[in-house]
Amino acid sequence: MTTEGLIAALRDAEAVRYGEFELSHGGTSQYYVDKYVFETDPHCLDLIAESFAERLDDETLAGVALGAVPLVAATSLAAERPYVIVRKSAKEYGTGNRIEGSFPDGGEVVVIEDIATTGQSAVDAVEALREAGATVDRVLVVVDREEGAAETMADHDVELESLVTASELLADADLPDGGD
Repeated sequence: MTTEGLIAALRDAEAVRYGEFELSHGGTSQYYVDKYVFETDPHCLDLIAESFAERLDDETLAGVALGAVPLVAATSLAAERPYVIVRKSAKEYGTGNRIEGSFPDGGEVVVIEDIATTGQSAVDAVEALREAGATVDRVLVVVDREEGAAETMADHDVELESLVTASELLADADLPDGGD
C-alpha cells in the first residue's frame, strides 16, 4: 500500500474535513481527521490493516480503547497476530483489568493507534503495558498530526511510525492562513 493510495482512500471516505475544530487535548485546528469515518469504512480499514501488517515482526499487538480497537482487530486478522486492548484506566467491575487479553511476560508488543497529536494516550498505553511486563518500543499510528507526538514518545524510548503525516495528508489542501 502506498502513502498516496491511503491518502486517496481517506479523502474518498471524507475522513478529512476542513473548518474550525476543537481537538481532544484542548487545542483547535483548521482540519480534522475523523477516525470514526476511516475505522468504519471497510476499504480504508482494510488498507490500514494491511499497511500495519506489513510493518510487523512477531510482536503482540495492542490497541488503545476505544478508538484503536477496530484498527487492532483488523490488523490482527491481516497479520495473524494476537492482540490486547489497553483501557485508559482499570474498569471498576468484573475483573478490574486495565489490559484485556494476554501476552507473554517480557514479550514484544507494538501499540496501534489512530491519530497522534501530543502522543500522550499512546504513551499512557505503553507505560501500562510495560508495568504489566511487556517490552514496548514502537507505536504505529494511521495519522501523525506532527504536533509533538514523536518527541513525546522519544522521551519515553518509543519510536512513532505513521502511515501518513499531516504534511502529506494536507499537501494539496487549501487551508486559510497556511494551515493549522
